[in-house]
Amino acid sequence: MKCREVVELMTDYLEGALAARDRERFEQHISGCDGCRAYLAQLRATLRAMKSFEDVPIPHRVQEELVQAFRDWRATGC
Repeated sequence: MKCREVVELMTDYLEGALAARDRERFEQHISGCDGCRAYLAQLRATLRAMKSFEDVPIPHRVQEELVQAFRDWRATGC
């Protein structure tokens, strides 16, 4: 499994939504990749921090900008 594949599966991994085979491959990659392991730790820390904002609505304009930024990122293949 390559780093890009692992990054794309991180949310599913954290939600426990990966099939057993994918989870095994994910965890095997994470065990040997410092960069992906650090990214996973950052994502976990971000999710913990975001819990304090669960009741704060996101302004529509900001939400649209975030969605567009994600689409732009996906389109570049990074």
